[in-house]
Amino acid sequence: MATSFHDLFSRLRPGASAHAAGIARGYGATTARTITATDGLTRLRCASLLKPLYAWAAAEHLDTARWAEHAEPAVVVSSNADTLGLWLSVGPHVILDGIARRTGVAWSPPSADLSRFGSVEVAADEVATAYAALAQAALAGDPVADTVLGWMRQVGAGQTFGAREVAGVADAAVKCGWYGAADETTLRTHAVVVLPQAGTDVTVAVALTAQPYTVEKDRQVYRDNVAKGLPVEDVHEAAGGELLRGLLATTLRELGAV
Repeated sequence: MATSFHDLFSRLRPGASAHAAGIARGYGATTARTITATDGLTRLRCASLLKPLYAWAAAEHLDTARWAEHAEPAVVVSSNADTLGLWLSVGPHVILDGIARRTGVAWSPPSADLSRFGSVEVAADEVATAYAALAQAALAGDPVADTVLGWMRQVGAGQTFGAREVAGVADAAVKCGWYGAADETTLRTHAVVVLPQAGTDVTVAVALTAQPYTVEKDRQVYRDNVAKGLPVEDVHEAAGGELLRGLLATTLRELGAV
């Protein structure tokens, strides 16, 4: 029997949060459909989930070569250094204003430290709306949006937490974000999937998770590994991978995409 959002949420540990959202829409025969489900906090820090949107908005403010030099690794391998190269040189307010102009979704930069691009707080339905706008812009002929979406198709399996397998589409555009800050007692693991469609039709699924991570010894090892630049995806997979895939699968099923 297929898993429901109720089933997934009923298994959450105390202190956990989970969001799911999806959009299917288009000018042609597609009937517009939206899905939203939330348990726990209504907004979560975005980790690296928004990097493709940052890249899209930054392009108009940089020469093409410099933009591509930083934007491609920011999306394809989730490079934090290259994301900062865009985020700080263009400016957080400018990038977020650019996203709002293109998508209708307005986010605010973190107030404590503007350099923390991953501390922007979002809801899953907002993320789905923004990525649907990116995808439709690409399909309508926006060359920058098309390039960014192409980079999302190149994101390696080691950074997708099985999202493409859930979608059942080998060339689905995917971006994930994962982090657990020192001031948090959760690990955040997020994903967005954009399915290839015909015409200007798009299907987008988003899952956001924040799983409790309260053992101080484990948290210290995690922070040490992050500081050394070591990968921590396996920790996020253990904490939230199954939940993330369940949320994506349920969303795509409710959208009629799988």
